[in-house]
Amino acid sequence: MEGMEDPILSIEERAAINNGRWFSSLSPSLRHDILRSAYVRRVGDGQLIAARGEPPEEWLACARGAVRVSSTGLTGKQITLTYVEPGIWFGDVSIFDGDRRTHDVYAHGDSTLLCVAKADFKNILGLHPELYEALLRLHARRIRQLYGLVEDLNTLPLRARLAKQLLHLVRSYGVSATVDGSEVRIGLQLAQEELAQLLGASRQRVNQELKSMEREAAIRIESGGLVVRDRLALLRIAEAEH
Repeated sequence: MEGMEDPILSIEERAAINNGRWFSSLSPSLRHDILRSAYVRRVGDGQLIAARGEPPEEWLACARGAVRVSSTGLTGKQITLTYVEPGIWFGDVSIFDGDRRTHDVYAHGDSTLLCVAKADFKNILGLHPELYEALLRLHARRIRQLYGLVEDLNTLPLRARLAKQLLHLVRSYGVSATVDGSEVRIGLQLAQEELAQLLGASRQRVNQELKSMEREAAIRIESGGLVVRDRLALLRIAEAEH
């Protein structure tokens, strides 16, 4: 894993870690020991963070930017599975089961990672049995999300899945685009091909649905990214097919 090590998180990066839904639920002493053992790594856009097949050496959290988790199909085409947002921890599964990394992980935009070496992670587990239960809760939430995605993929049309994905991106990366906050820009820069990969659809079909939503004044497509004009309209689209 390459990148520039920096022992200090910025105020914004520290806030992203401390305010993370899961991390903030831990006891103060556990949070203290995790942060005391962690080191900071800054990575540039597109930089490989971890490769499929590598032995796990670190437990990781995104503190700034985004992390793209992907795999390569039989044809050699890259498939994006998810984007890890600031405040989210990952990489613990491979440490637990002792197997190798299952996916490739890249920085999406210039990003900051908080890293805990495998040996330190195991030491913290020994000192804080609370972490076992906390990680079980985290994994349970991931499984629920995974089942939801599989269900949506098998039951919802692309239009509804796209609306749900845009609402998720607004919650994770939304930046106010107007003074009154009525319009929200998705801060994560995604090409239509990358958005299509998340949905398991072609870029052409996603483009058609985006243009349809734009005509309905639910979104606006700009060179700098997507702006959500009407979140309620997107919610109605997402729920219409249930």
